[in-house]
Amino acid sequence: MSNYQHEVIFCIVNAGYSEAVMDAAKEFGARGGTVIHARGTANKEAEKRFEITVTPEKEMVMILVPSEIRDDILHALYRSVGLKTPGQGIAFAMPVDSVVGISDEKKPNAEN
Repeated sequence: MSNYQHEVIFCIVNAGYSEAVMDAAKEFGARGGTVIHARGTANKEAEKRFEITVTPEKEMVMILVPSEIRDDILHALYRSVGLKTPGQGIAFAMPVDSVVGISDEKKPNAEN
């Protein structure tokens, strides 16, 4: 297990599927995310290799989660919006070494 307490999950899906991303993530404890509108690029070889058609309009959803729920959320995203679904999504996670601005419901606020 890593020393990191939080990870950020990035999920890139076709435009219109960010809500499906958040629905899947919330089932396993995510509280919210940030959606960034993006434009994807891929060459014909990548389309053929992965057997997909690249839709250029994308949404990238960033979700900050406790490390212990990361794998459950990644598996849920694969099932609900993965490459073999209409969302044609990919997801990956990166460790976060410091977090401010979110509360941990299990710990009392130090200012109270």
